[in-house]
Amino acid sequence: MPITRRDFLISGSLSLAAGALSPVLLQAEKTKPSPHTDLGDWESVRREFELAPDYIHLALFYLASHPRAVRQAIEQYRARIDANPFVTVETSIFEPTSENIPLQVCRSIANYIGGNPQEIALAQNTTTGLALLYHGLPLREGDEILTTTHDHYVHHESIRLATGRCGATWRKIPLFGSFNSISPDEIVGRIRKAIGPKTRAVGVTWVHSSSGVRLPIPRIAQRLAEVNAGRDEKDRVLLIVDGVHGLGVEDPKITALGCDAFAAGTHKWMFGPRGTGFVWAKPAVWGSMRPVIPTFTSPDIFEAWAQEREPQGPARAAWFSPGGFQAFEHYWALPEAIRFHQSIGPGRITARIHELNGQMKEGFARMPHVQLYTPRDENLSAGIVCFDVKGMKPEEVVKRLLGQRIVASTTPYRVSYARVACSIVNTSGEVEAVLRAIRNLA
Repeated sequence: MPITRRDFLISGSLSLAAGALSPVLLQAEKTKPSPHTDLGDWESVRREFELAPDYIHLALFYLASHPRAVRQAIEQYRARIDANPFVTVETSIFEPTSENIPLQVCRSIANYIGGNPQEIALAQNTTTGLALLYHGLPLREGDEILTTTHDHYVHHESIRLATGRCGATWRKIPLFGSFNSISPDEIVGRIRKAIGPKTRAVGVTWVHSSSGVRLPIPRIAQRLAEVNAGRDEKDRVLLIVDGVHGLGVEDPKITALGCDAFAAGTHKWMFGPRGTGFVWAKPAVWGSMRPVIPTFTSPDIFEAWAQEREPQGPARAAWFSPGGFQAFEHYWALPEAIRFHQSIGPGRITARIHELNGQMKEGFARMPHVQLYTPRDENLSAGIVCFDVKGMKPEEVVKRLLGQRIVASTTPYRVSYARVACSIVNTSGEVEAVLRAIRNLA
């Protein structure tokens, strides 16, 4: 019989003990710390968080607060690990498929995004997810990755490091000339015009943290499909999306966007455990790639190592989930954050976030001393609103707001703006309080 990691590490009475404990430890889908509160109104939703009540929180997209169900799930798993670390962890991540917690986490994510659990790799954040994708691409010398001037540092840096190791190149283009005239046609047209014969991937961001602009990903995907129709499979152009500021805000069925690969952290708009995220990609994309970090979630990789042979391909998503010892209690609690969203209703969440941020944008647009950068068109925006107060640096605006217990932020880019973001914990009254504070900065 082939050796497995579980055979290698556990034997005799310890294996029997693990088997006896497995019904208690391994069913992540059944680990519900307590029944959810009625989340039918937004005040009930806010009470699920331990946010400081004397602040207006408009930067939770940076790092979220955990709702009650997530806090309790983390604590339950932490207590189990503290009580019996070896048995709990060993049986939870190396058990048969039906009892494996990482797979159950993938199932929960797949249910939310509309994909297949076998298409999901677990990662600690968007940064790790993008690095896994770009470093795993089968790039050749002379190949090119096309991206935009609007993407975040970690997106650009993942591309730079990946292309620099194989003789490939990368290029950045602007997607619009003015914030006053952004249109889907212009965005898609600029990307199509920039694609050359050596372009092998286009890397974009669903919702820009630099400006709040939301890209028309389905239209971009459609145009790339037209390009690929005339190319050999080895030369096709992949669409890779940083989706962290769209996940938890827009329609969660990201597999319907048409992209080839999607990376996102779940500790922002999803209110998931800190240090959790995932990568989704089409099976053919995974199959063409090479893993970067040894994994613990695929027994066949361990078996190949034990037998001193190469793993039998093609590669699949599980091969790309980074292994090693992690904050397991956080990852195992991720399904609770997804259930929290589903209990509220993704459609309700989208409508609420757009409503509050629409109110904020309309208020800014009426102020002569404010320059609004985020499109007022909700088809081109999501939950982030970027602006300037004329005559003041963004850092000063944020500092003045914090003095009034309003938590805002600045965009970490070469050209920086002030930034606010309403989520499901905010209220219309809080938006009006922020607008009053900005008016008084005139």
